[in-house]
Amino acid sequence: MQLRRCGTDAVLVEVGSLDEVEAVRAAVADLPDVVELVPAARTVLVVTGPGGLPAVRDVLARADLAHHPAAVGDEVVLPVRYDGPDLDLVAETAGLTTAEVVDLHTGAAYQVAFCGFAPGFAYLTGLPEPLRQARLDSPRTRVPAGSVGVAGEYTAAYPRATPGGWRLIGRTDAPLFDPRRADPALLTPGDRVRFEAVR
Repeated sequence: MQLRRCGTDAVLVEVGSLDEVEAVRAAVADLPDVVELVPAARTVLVVTGPGGLPAVRDVLARADLAHHPAAVGDEVVLPVRYDGPDLDLVAETAGLTTAEVVDLHTGAAYQVAFCGFAPGFAYLTGLPEPLRQARLDSPRTRVPAGSVGVAGEYTAAYPRATPGGWRLIGRTDAPLFDPRRADPALLTPGDRVRFEAVR
């Protein structure tokens, strides 16, 4: 673990894996002076109130990064119509039927590891191994809002129309991001997510 000072009241914690990111996030989340946590694939930005960094450093010096804490966030169920344009490609690549792809995707338990790329775009871990596939060779210039895709070790749903190269297996009508809500993003780091097939 490496700590890189970011101004007077923040530190960027660099680690080697997503499990370690979650361990860092869990270790410092309840400190009274922590005002913001921004996890990513291999880092966590910890922002504190004035004078709060010594407590963060102390907790991290004692943290067991090998211990992966259980998810403690909210559970969110996302209804999905599994009719994506890449569903057949994902099935063929995995050596499965499309029905087996849907069963695998809906049968897994996911956790929001971090958010990024676009407001409300949550990277979910827990994707079954056969569904872990490469991004498309040529990204789409426009992925419709609500599209559910897989790429590498992640699955996600696009909160708005953007370019993207993930393999799209379905779509959801869930309100993934609404700036008028008190909490604009439906999914936040630590949340548990399940996908539910609908017609």
